[in-house]
Amino acid sequence: MITKAIKQGLTFAVVMSFLVGCSGASKKPVEETTQTSTAPVQQQVEAQLAHVVYFDFDQYALTAESRAVLLAHADKLKGASVAVRLEGHADERGSREYNMALGEKRANAVRDFLVTQGVSGSSLEVVSFGEEQPVALGHDESAWSQNRRVEIKY
Repeated sequence: MITKAIKQGLTFAVVMSFLVGCSGASKKPVEETTQTSTAPVQQQVEAQLAHVVYFDFDQYALTAESRAVLLAHADKLKGASVAVRLEGHADERGSREYNMALGEKRANAVRDFLVTQGVSGSSLEVVSFGEEQPVALGHDESAWSQNRRVEIKY
């Protein structure tokens, strides 16, 4: 249990370090940087946030990497009045009905995590597409792993 918490904390630290490091490279002089608004910086951070959370085969439990991504989204969404759609997807294996249910469970897992982090549940919409909208065509693990996902859409 403690090891899992440490791994989650380290993963979150690595992701946040990457985000902070990427947004800090500015070629503007110091005077210009301090005089501009924070809107462009916020747009850069938003663009760098991963908007897809991936899942293991036949699972809807969040991985440590997923939690790190979702923590960044939760920080952005706390107190905001923006509508977010969580679109659950599955790979092609399994029946259509099973994959629709699995996509919904995945989207609900993301929703539940965000709500526990302080995001308003009323701003989150859950939709499942099951296997109907693959991002990767193919019949191998490479394609399947890309299709087992929840997309976060603002």
